[in-house]
Amino acid sequence: MKQNPQVVIRNDLKPGDAGYIIYLHGYLYSKEYGFDSNFEPYVAIPLAEFVMSHTDREKIWIVEREKEIVGSVAIVRYSDQLAQLRWLLLHPKIRGFGIGKNLVEEGIAFCRDCGYSSLFLWTVDILKEATQLYQSIGFKLTEQKTHEIWGIELTEQRYELVL
Repeated sequence: MKQNPQVVIRNDLKPGDAGYIIYLHGYLYSKEYGFDSNFEPYVAIPLAEFVMSHTDREKIWIVEREKEIVGSVAIVRYSDQLAQLRWLLLHPKIRGFGIGKNLVEEGIAFCRDCGYSSLFLWTVDILKEATQLYQSIGFKLTEQKTHEIWGIELTEQRYELVL
């Protein structure tokens, strides 16, 4: 039986965090799904914007294990009533312990506290565990589009949760 990993979750950004989150996304999605290097700017550009100008209605959760970043998720304001869940990722060594579900649930609670009326996210259909997680929490699939992106053909999916 796998032992539950000891993790620390923090909400403050420290120097190097954004770069490491970008690296972790690029590295893991390349290794696990074959994404090319164009995926990193997809993560980097909006993450940099978040770092430079996030507000009280936006929040990031950074997961650390033994002082190493092993995951993240964030809530980003899209409009006064609509927020976006972004950058959910857990390193394989901490998957399967409910940490992802807890992070998403904390994000949802934060959105409710901020007065958002709905929350959406974009994912891809090959992320089976993530899509199952979103559906189990109540997110509904609202849009799909299949095209070549990040070096492979993928079906992007938009999920939305009415709060």
